[in-house]
Amino acid sequence: MDAARPDDNRGQQENLTGAGVLPERPALDREALSDANFLASTGIAQLTVVETTGSTNADLLRAVTVDPQACPDLAVLTAEHQTAARGRLDRAWEAPARSSVLVSLVLRPVNADGRPLPTQTYSWLSLLAAVALRDALDETAGIPAELKWPNDVLVRGGKVAGILAQLGPLGDGSVPPVILGTGLNVTLTEDELPVPTATSVQLQGAGTVDRTALLKSYLSRFCTLYHSFCNADGDATAGLAGGPSLHKRVETAMVTLGQQVRAQLPGDHEIIGHASRLDDSGSLLVVDASSHEHVVTAGDVVHLRPWSPQGSEKHGAAKHGAGKHSSDLHSSDMHSSAEHSSDQQGSGESGYA
Repeated sequence: MDAARPDDNRGQQENLTGAGVLPERPALDREALSDANFLASTGIAQLTVVETTGSTNADLLRAVTVDPQACPDLAVLTAEHQTAARGRLDRAWEAPARSSVLVSLVLRPVNADGRPLPTQTYSWLSLLAAVALRDALDETAGIPAELKWPNDVLVRGGKVAGILAQLGPLGDGSVPPVILGTGLNVTLTEDELPVPTATSVQLQGAGTVDRTALLKSYLSRFCTLYHSFCNADGDATAGLAGGPSLHKRVETAMVTLGQQVRAQLPGDHEIIGHASRLDDSGSLLVVDASSHEHVVTAGDVVHLRPWSPQGSEKHGAAKHGAGKHSSDLHSSDMHSSAEHSSDQQGSGESGYA
């Protein structure tokens, strides 16, 4: 999720442009989030709301490390404010209290027979979350969203949310857990955005900025897709929740595909080419000028555009996860930098932790 300056004047009212006063920022509705029907319909095992913490991802990662049985599948932790959140590459960020949806889940993926999913399927989990959030923004807030590989959500070119998946400890014989964190900018004003190319739900003229409604909508959609994905043994090409496959949903929503990109790989290597498609693990395939196809799995990807004369209209481009040396989970890194032949969309920390 994107960084923002601390809220120094929470008692003031806000407007939609970020000029002058700040918005009202009510607390999450804990009663609505703990509603038995909501929890039963989603399969959420437990849902905890805290006023402030360092990092919800770090809290859950610590919990499953200290006691591997402490958090069941679909244990949820959400916070009103984080003080030590970290994105990918250990970048720090902070947003005003009650301005964002900050939520992490423990995932222990098994199929309907209780058989663990292969860990190589875990790379799809952040993409699944991005699809769920995109759908929630469309259906609950009435704003269009797109995905940037591998796990960032944009609205009209501005980054509104970031997702970070972290693999928990292995070796005790239990299903390896994944901690999946999502940060969504909800009521950040223009003055609070970390860079001009970030955005928030409010700034996009959404039908609602009710964080409880947005959180419930996201969790409901995520859980539906997650259960279907698990019951398909993590097969991203199988139909999902009575509709298209996860692979198809991601490709349909992903703005990265079809772009000219620069993939910055570990060891100061880079590839420039055409982002053609996703492979069966959700990795990005980039075809270079010699028609060689590269598999990009983690690191940075910058969207490029052809050079145009100074003063002509620019179109955004952004950094995303790229690389040839993969970990178990895709991750994304976006921060503000641009070159003469490219500029950036959705800047700021893309990872959430």
